[in-house]
Amino acid sequence: MSVTTAEIKALLAGINHPRTGQDLIAEDVVRALKVDGGHVQLVLDVLAQDAQAMLPVRDQVEAAIAALDGVENVSVLLTAERKGDAPPDLSAGRTPPPPEQVDGVKHIIAVGSGKGGVGKSTVSANLALALADLGLKVGILDADIYGPSQPKLMGSNGRPVAMNERLIPIAAHGVKVMSVGFLMEENRALVWRGPILAGALQQMLHDVAWAPLDVLIVDLPPGTGDVQITLTQKTPITGAVIVTTPQDVALIDARRAIDMFHQTETPVLGLVENMSTHICTSCGNEDDVFGHGGGEAEAKVQGIPFLGALPLTRVLRETSDSGTPIVRAMPDGPEALRFAEIAQKLKDQLAAL
Repeated sequence: MSVTTAEIKALLAGINHPRTGQDLIAEDVVRALKVDGGHVQLVLDVLAQDAQAMLPVRDQVEAAIAALDGVENVSVLLTAERKGDAPPDLSAGRTPPPPEQVDGVKHIIAVGSGKGGVGKSTVSANLALALADLGLKVGILDADIYGPSQPKLMGSNGRPVAMNERLIPIAAHGVKVMSVGFLMEENRALVWRGPILAGALQQMLHDVAWAPLDVLIVDLPPGTGDVQITLTQKTPITGAVIVTTPQDVALIDARRAIDMFHQTETPVLGLVENMSTHICTSCGNEDDVFGHGGGEAEAKVQGIPFLGALPLTRVLRETSDSGTPIVRAMPDGPEALRFAEIAQKLKDQLAAL
């Protein structure tokens, strides 16, 4: 027999908040509780001042739920309201708090796209590895919270551990990786609203032991929503890289992404045209499946650098699915060399800054 939501709430009503003494239900810290058969997930959303004291409570909740009859797996995520997370009150002439620097990180590059399906996560993973091959210390933050891809792309399925009040990122292929996908069941959906998303992003930025890093690549979700706005307003971003395909519908959405970064005063470091051509595995013929040259032309119109064009090949897809990105799997292949060229252009820009 499967566990019920009522049973979970009754259990939570028997566990007290360490500071107030009230139970977790009365304290109203339980968010996004979802029970689906034997799968249970929930969020404990607390004040920043309570975050450390709530860590053992989170473990207690997870263990208690796991012990219930009918529970197959459980995931309890702790998010904390950080200073400045609430919308600023401008009615009295107050200004928003300044962006909060991420400890030990020199540069943050956001990789975004106007729409999904353009290969943004694959570009993020291979770009991070190509930058590492240039001698930089690199990390990847998977900020696509609804659809985290980096655990699969980087071939990692571990669970981060806490040390000195910070999570230790997972090491993969010579870079540091953090993703909400490490904290949740692989096939479970997250049913979170904006404030929880913002809190989770802030924690993955500031409560993770990133240092020392030369570059942190942030793999953004598609579009121009809560995660993008939270990142650009609350964190000093060195710049953004836009990923698009050559087809018109992708370029339309890429323009929106570029405009969003302009509105938030985030420099756009350049545009990458992914899936520029399809290279036939059998004969080597190149076919412009999605059109040709649209990304480069758009970069000229927008007055931003064109970083390079990447092909659509079977081996690129296969290496991504296998958990060893092509920059590591085939470092001398034509795809990896193009990523290396893009990485060098970005490194040159960072050096100039």
